Amino acid sequence: MQSNAWKRFFADEAPRYLDNIFTENTVAEVDFLIDELKMQPGQSILDIGCGTGRHSLELTRRGYQCTGIDQSPDMLRVARENAAAEGLEISFVRGSAETTRLDQQFDHAICLCEGAVSLLEVGVDPVPYHRSIFRNIASMLYPGAGFLLTALNGCRLVREHNDADVASGHFDPVTTSHIETMPLDSGETVLTVEKGFFPEELRLLLEHAGFQVHCFYGGTAGDWGRRSIALDEIELMVVARRS
Repeated sequence: MQSNAWKRFFADEAPRYLDNIFTENTVAEVDFLIDELKMQPGQSILDIGCGTGRHSLELTRRGYQCTGIDQSPDMLRVARENAAAEGLEISFVRGSAETTRLDQQFDHAICLCEGAVSLLEVGVDPVPYHRSIFRNIASMLYPGAGFLLTALNGCRLVREHNDADVASGHFDPVTTSHIETMPLDSGETVLTVEKGFFPEELRLLLEHAGFQVHCFYGGTAGDWGRRSIALDEIELMVVARRS
């Protein structure tokens, strides 16, 4: 995510992010991650788009070695403060999912709650952008490493828009993106882009980057499950492994 609009948005959002209702299911989500990716205590986990680090914090409590990457200094400040308050050792790195390449390989990677892939800046071409992100993630994983991603559901975005939204510039059917002016606490506004994905689109992007896709599930925060993706749910989930 190339920063400007979303960076300013998350500067506002960071102090209240953990008050959002979808953050209340962290423990159950980490239970799911450990089971689905067959994680073993002590393994290294890369958390891309970690935000306030709620998944890294819970994984570290359970004996995993976590590193989080995020572009928002404000979200990372909350993450570091919460880790320090519990005496948890977690490396939180400010950087881009597209370009930040750590000199380390990891046993597994997670990319959750859509931020690192679904939130775009105006003018970003999604195809090369997402190719770069997934190649970069793959480069930091051991062969066979698990990767679990949740992203906005393209089916839902299509179903909730109409031709008038296309004409007004609020929806781009070519990139399956919703364009919206978001208010800030200062009274200013920012123009943001939220991109939805279709499963086959993600499969092709991930395979091109060196992953083998295993399955797609319903991935809406708070309602993860090994089930088919509902057309109107907010997010989908893809489970893959580094080839």
